[in-house]
Amino acid sequence: MVPANTATTRDKILTTGLNLFSRKGFIATTTREIAREAGIAEVTLFRHFPSKEQLLEEVITQFSFIPALKAQLAELKDQPCEDALVTIADTLLDTLTLRKEWVLLMQAELRRNPDKLLKAYHTFLDRIFASIAEYFCSQQDKGTMGSFNPEIAARAFYGMIFNCFYTEEVLLRKLYRKTDRRVAVREFARLFVRGTAFC
Repeated sequence: MVPANTATTRDKILTTGLNLFSRKGFIATTTREIAREAGIAEVTLFRHFPSKEQLLEEVITQFSFIPALKAQLAELKDQPCEDALVTIADTLLDTLTLRKEWVLLMQAELRRNPDKLLKAYHTFLDRIFASIAEYFCSQQDKGTMGSFNPEIAARAFYGMIFNCFYTEEVLLRKLYRKTDRRVAVREFARLFVRGTAFC
């Protein structure tokens, strides 16, 4: 059993990592700074996360929509597909909007330092795709979705929702011609469910 103070230390490192990475960027933030702001020794940080890259992977995962989605999956299995996909899309959009500055910073850093960040970023995306694909597999087993590659479909679904976020929040289409998010999300889900029904 993990002592309570160990869990607290780990959480403190993750929160401090998120704050510093968001403010300064991944490359400019040192493990020494993270440890100092978290109120721990640098060696303690390395006991929890052997490298800064591994800390980044965990920060991305913990503060993404993956934990919320995993918690929802059991409930979603018995909902109609379209309703479940609306719930997944809403959770993803809420998280992306909440973490917009973090998303933009990570994308900029990824372009500047691909060798340092590609693995962490794609490990995170793989976890998202796996979670959505798991839902698709459960629906295929029940016969409520057709026969298609769940992982490729998960990437397509995520792509639709991410594009919605990027267009509205980053490219600021909402200031030019506002889209009713509820209508858009429902339509994405409807198109996806009907499209996969013919596979």
